[in-house]
Amino acid sequence: MMIDKRLVGMVPDSKKYIAGNVVLMWCSLVANIVMMSGIALLLQKLFFKTADSRDIVLFAGLVAAVNVARYFLTTGASRMSYLSVRAVKKTLREQIYQKLLKLGMSYREELKTSEIVQVAVEGVEQLETYFGAYLPQFFYAMAAPLTLFIVLLSVSVPAAVLLFVCVPLIPVAIALVQTWAKKLLSRYWDQYTALGDTFLENLQGLTTLKVYQTDGIRHAKMNEESEKFRKITMKVLTMQLNSITIMDIVAYGGAALGIVVALLQYRGGHTGFGGCLLIILLSADFFLPMRQLGSFFHIAMNGMAASGKMFRLLELKEEPQEKKQEIPDTEALIRLDEVCFSYEPGREILHDISMELKPGSFTAIVGESGSGKSTLASVLTGQNKRRKGTLTIGGVDFDDISEESRMRHITYVSHNSYLFGGTVRDNLLMAKPDASEEELWRVLEQTKLSDFLKSEQGLDTVLTAQASNLSGGQRQRLALARALLHDSPVYLFDEATSNIDVESENDIMEQIIALAQKKTVIVISHRLANTVTADRIYVLADGKLAERGTHEKLLEKRGVYASLWNTQQALEHIEKEETA
Repeated sequence: MMIDKRLVGMVPDSKKYIAGNVVLMWCSLVANIVMMSGIALLLQKLFFKTADSRDIVLFAGLVAAVNVARYFLTTGASRMSYLSVRAVKKTLREQIYQKLLKLGMSYREELKTSEIVQVAVEGVEQLETYFGAYLPQFFYAMAAPLTLFIVLLSVSVPAAVLLFVCVPLIPVAIALVQTWAKKLLSRYWDQYTALGDTFLENLQGLTTLKVYQTDGIRHAKMNEESEKFRKITMKVLTMQLNSITIMDIVAYGGAALGIVVALLQYRGGHTGFGGCLLIILLSADFFLPMRQLGSFFHIAMNGMAASGKMFRLLELKEEPQEKKQEIPDTEALIRLDEVCFSYEPGREILHDISMELKPGSFTAIVGESGSGKSTLASVLTGQNKRRKGTLTIGGVDFDDISEESRMRHITYVSHNSYLFGGTVRDNLLMAKPDASEEELWRVLEQTKLSDFLKSEQGLDTVLTAQASNLSGGQRQRLALARALLHDSPVYLFDEATSNIDVESENDIMEQIIALAQKKTVIVISHRLANTVTADRIYVLADGKLAERGTHEKLLEKRGVYASLWNTQQALEHIEKEETA
């Protein structure tokens, strides 16, 4: 049967709750046997007209006592189930979280974000049934028939043996289905992950899809994945319904057979009237625990299929931490020598990129959409590590620097930097937990958010998820304020001023330029007007480094940069004329 020792071993605290659950369910069964025995005895006395008022009072007291006991036993079993589930959720999600921290920002090279979300949320939820219901029911389903067999042996050996022998037919039916179910549920989770990945990818790139008018194509693809998921879901439901039908036939057929044998034993004079009634009353209890186990089996199988993906995540190889170093100093030179990068074999995105990002300078990386700018930003921040060539900071290879040191040294601000639900204070303190109120207000004043927040609830202004209750410009100002509070030696702005109003864009660029006077600032932008004052501009084209130099020098070359500049200036001139 389906007991995964490795999975159970991951949550050792759950064992005591599972054991407690089984003991309480078994005690409830014993209480039920006592009550059924009382019913059989009373009916026997009534049938033979030997019962008196004292028997009825005693029976009523017995029923009341048993029901009270079973209430507390059932409540206790539910409590044990809850505690087991709570331990499982807490332990597994904590392990997933710690694993992601150890893998660092490059985890996406091994697993898709959608798959991790599904495993951490839905996958762990599916294991709730496995630990909270299936495992306790598994052990109880072993103990209950044996207990009933021992009780009924003293009443009728043939009936007890027949019922006991028929019980294993249910797990046999489950075992026959298990191989098919395992493969089917594995396909179900693969399709579920594929659907989630398609949905997340479309959602994250919705703006781009609209701009390039390809949203219709992706919509058709989404419908195709949804239809595949619908079909595999219906196959899973069909499998579950068929197996449940088989288990019902075995369970109720076995109980009926036991009743027939009991009646034959009574007719032959081998069993008394009360004993026959007791067999009839308890025959279903032989099969119900195993039948209930079969009901949990399919849901537990779903959780087991999800656990396979969970183990895949938890068993990913981590980088050896003992080799990691700190970044040498705050004025370290960032150097790239012939850096190449591919998301998949045979499709190289970056080709032999060589750059020097000098300390205390304003460096710009520009190019058309699809030229490789954001991919390069991911390489510089350690999100993408599968590169060729050399990337060093202060002469130390990037891969030999600890994740913590990189995060302290480099602050990354994108066009959609995440803002969490909570307050403005909560979001700012993520950058510097011990920051004073004076420091918080200073960065808000720098980004020209202080007046707005003072008109609201100040630092305690509540933000919804991703700060959707703020305008695009306000969200990006707040992201910049948080970045300024982090106060790292290097700042990388990846399209940080895209999709916001002109006033906010100018204010943010003003702060970025001021920041470049004392920090190493790298700005990746498609809008060249934001990079005119850069100390050095690197121009990417088709993943290659096409040009480098200052704004004036690049215009003199009349190359890629000059062409982009002239095109943008012409477009902006047209827009100004249209709004004039």
